[in-house]
Amino acid sequence: MNAAREAEQAKVIPIESAPSWTGRDEGGLADRLAGSLGALLAGRTGRAADSLLGEGWEGKAAAGLSFLRRRLTGEYEVDEFGFDRELTEEVILTALRPLAEKYFRVEVRGAEHLPPDSGVLVVANHSGVVPLDALMTQVAIHDHTPGRRHLRMLAADLVFELPVVGELARKAGHTLACNEDAQALLERGEVVGVWPEGYKGIGKPFADRYKLQRFGRGGFVASALRARVPIVPCAIVGAEETYPMLGNAKTLARLLGLPYLPITPTFPWLGPLGAVPLPTKWTIQFGEPIATDRYAPEAADDPMLVFNLTDEVRETIQHSLYKLLVERRSVFF
Repeated sequence: MNAAREAEQAKVIPIESAPSWTGRDEGGLADRLAGSLGALLAGRTGRAADSLLGEGWEGKAAAGLSFLRRRLTGEYEVDEFGFDRELTEEVILTALRPLAEKYFRVEVRGAEHLPPDSGVLVVANHSGVVPLDALMTQVAIHDHTPGRRHLRMLAADLVFELPVVGELARKAGHTLACNEDAQALLERGEVVGVWPEGYKGIGKPFADRYKLQRFGRGGFVASALRARVPIVPCAIVGAEETYPMLGNAKTLARLLGLPYLPITPTFPWLGPLGAVPLPTKWTIQFGEPIATDRYAPEAADDPMLVFNLTDEVRETIQHSLYKLLVERRSVFF
């Protein structure tokens, strides 16, 4: 398959808003449902909630009912990539935040290096068998930037082929890892995230932890050069130890159509419990931006420049990882 055909297949099909659930009668089904729930909360159930939940629960309940009504009636918007801002903020990030704050206790450094309202490419190391590092970076960027910015990840094909996961990824604003989509998002002023190691990073043996794998041919650098946006290197420590990969069941992985099938100290020996990540202590550090606007857009076609910038980003991340590891007191504290 040639490159032109691959680029054409990578184009995103616009996703429309959900159909309205409103009926012909005034208010419709959604309004009646929200009204019924509101009446329930205002009655005896509401008085019981006062003592159990304390003050302020009414506002949260009202916001929840309003959200439910908008979802049922289709009164929300998605962009051409399928990004649903409201669902991402109210559901996806809300579900991920306890994992980041309480379980992994993520410490975020250098968030001030991300521009408040313009395009930027975040390049990070990838590890941990399951790409939790990408999700924790999404939470970190949203919660630690002044404009509460959203990370638009460039994800592998497999993500969008998985049931449920693929749809949620689209709703969260992520898209296929291709230069065309990356450049379009960067030129629109979005925060775009890329993990150049791909499967080689998250599927590497535990013995190779924190040793960066090959960064590919530097397509992400070319996209940043064309869009003339800065590149922010990002180093993530803690993800490597969540699922220590001791082996790889390659034959079974091929049968299942997976890039790898990990064998860890707990999986598959403990069954579903083996899928629970270890509660490691994480640090996500955003480095100083690497400017690209000093180059002309056509510099993206210079293979030597692209290679040198790619190598600079990789070496910056590797150096940051070593420094963070020296500073770390413990894997779990």
